[in-house]
Amino acid sequence: MKEQSRQLDFHSALPVLFYIPNIIDYVRIGLLIGSWISYYPSAWISLISYVVSILLDAVDGMAARHWKQTSAFGAWLDVVVDNLGRGFLWCQLCNFGFFVTALEWLAFVCTHTLGPTWKSNIAGPRLIQAVMKNNFRSPVGSFIILSLNLLPVWLYGIRFELLTEIHLPLAIQYSVLLAMVAGRITCAMVEIWVIYTHILQLCLENKNVSQ
Repeated sequence: MKEQSRQLDFHSALPVLFYIPNIIDYVRIGLLIGSWISYYPSAWISLISYVVSILLDAVDGMAARHWKQTSAFGAWLDVVVDNLGRGFLWCQLCNFGFFVTALEWLAFVCTHTLGPTWKSNIAGPRLIQAVMKNNFRSPVGSFIILSLNLLPVWLYGIRFELLTEIHLPLAIQYSVLLAMVAGRITCAMVEIWVIYTHILQLCLENKNVSQ
């Protein structure tokens, strides 16, 4: 009976795996693998594959809403693909890249335990509230999300001189870099606050259980 129950559960879950937005995320994973393979042989192909993967991140959300195919698995998969992509790039770009991606994964673990409404369940100082206002749909929040996704791409363009190849002045390259570093540091502060809050909640739950 248990084996039959597991089989029925699998068949029930199967349609969700093939929701259109989830298929888009599988394509994104393929693009990330292509970006990784071509990282050294062809910097442009690697960059284009990665950027297309980022652009598809917006498409899968629109597809989910259009076809009414939102799911817990899809929300989880979307963030996993995001973290995999940025993690791959950060670890290739610099020695401390591992710590950047580790911070992202820790924050993801903490927010995922709160469920899909985690953005509205986290309180904090004014900076945290400003960043997370309206589900990051504010000038500050949008800038932080842009910095989170674009900074490793920009660093890649500088490292392989791709931005210089398209005749972008160095002053602009490094001005944008400084702005995005500031945005990413702010994002790291939010991630650390999320982790800190989660640890406090775990400690309080343990205290309540012991009492």
